[in-house]
Amino acid sequence: MSPAEKLLPLLRRVKRTGPGRWIASCPTREDKSPSLAVRELDDGTLLLHDFGGDDVVSIVAAVGLSLADLFPKRAANGGEGRKPERRPFSANDLIDLAAFEALVVVVVIGDIINGKTDADLDRLLMAADRLGDVAEATHAPR
Repeated sequence: MSPAEKLLPLLRRVKRTGPGRWIASCPTREDKSPSLAVRELDDGTLLLHDFGGDDVVSIVAAVGLSLADLFPKRAANGGEGRKPERRPFSANDLIDLAAFEALVVVVVIGDIINGKTDADLDRLLMAADRLGDVAEATHAPR
């Protein structure tokens, strides 16, 4: 039984919003409208996000499951030989990430110029790494 087949029947007001995507009422409280987003990845793993702010551990516990139930069972060979999951990023996601990281760079450099000694240089390095990741993702073969 797949993770989606385990979880979805235990939720209320489930509605499919696209391939491998659903919304439902969060089982940790009474929702006026569905606030729980469920996404199934190519390998069968389920991602959950509650727009009401409840954590995933509480959500799965409320329906009698555990975090392990959100992941497909591994093959006896430990998953070797499985096709790696392809996680394509949309152009919009990459642009949003690049814009955010560029803003971080501007803020940190501004702090340095204005003499703030507590400027987060580690965060500046992280921004540079993430911008490099965006460049790599845009040049990856499709």
